[in-house]
Amino acid sequence: MHKQLPDFQQLQYQFAAHIRNPERNEVPSDIEDRRMAIYRDLFFNNVKGFLEGIFPVFRKISSDDYWLRLARDFFDKHHCHTPYFLEIGQEFLEYINNEREPSEQDPAFMKELLHYEWVELALDASEVELPMDNVDANGDLLAGHPAQSPLAWLLSYQFPVHCIRPDYQPEVPSETPTFLIAYRDREDEVNFMEVNSVTGRLLYLLSEDVSMSGETALKQIAEEMQHPDPEKVIQGGLNTMEHLRAKGIILGTTQ
Repeated sequence: MHKQLPDFQQLQYQFAAHIRNPERNEVPSDIEDRRMAIYRDLFFNNVKGFLEGIFPVFRKISSDDYWLRLARDFFDKHHCHTPYFLEIGQEFLEYINNEREPSEQDPAFMKELLHYEWVELALDASEVELPMDNVDANGDLLAGHPAQSPLAWLLSYQFPVHCIRPDYQPEVPSETPTFLIAYRDREDEVNFMEVNSVTGRLLYLLSEDVSMSGETALKQIAEEMQHPDPEKVIQGGLNTMEHLRAKGIILGTTQ
């Protein structure tokens, strides 16, 4: 206990400690347990309910006991650095990835699935503005540099996280990575699109070099693939980029 603190602050610490973990920390003296129960249930159920809203798939595939222990441990041990409910999901990922001791009950895909589910809220809540002033929406995607929307994120996972459900829970990673694009469209709805490794490589190259033209990126990919007909790669890549532009994933070309 914080003996150097005034009595009222020591009481505050006792109060908070009991709410975080009522099994380990006693009810503060002179406070009726019936009254404390209101705070215990209110605080914990709010956080647990919010986690269930952010990670519905992981909650659905978890047993009630496992999920309750996970939520309670997070509520008890993690020190959040934000007061905003919208950022609880990110705090939960921080706890899972960097603080919590893994359990034998954890699914192999746990961290990837949680990240995949968190992305939807993160994109939905993002306040990033689209940079349209310096973008030609109808620009030549081969000759110019295709500008990607900052509200379109290329994701790569070892597990097919978008397919996980109660009757499909893979225990080992796939032979090839799963590439997904999470994006917020013009109606501000968050969508996911599965893409192949070539499209993933294309978007990565374009994000790494803001001066690279679409044609240069596709030629590099054709060379990496040792493709016998680079023009087919270029034409296929152009069709893909046009499709991504129609979805708002590519905004146009930088001027």
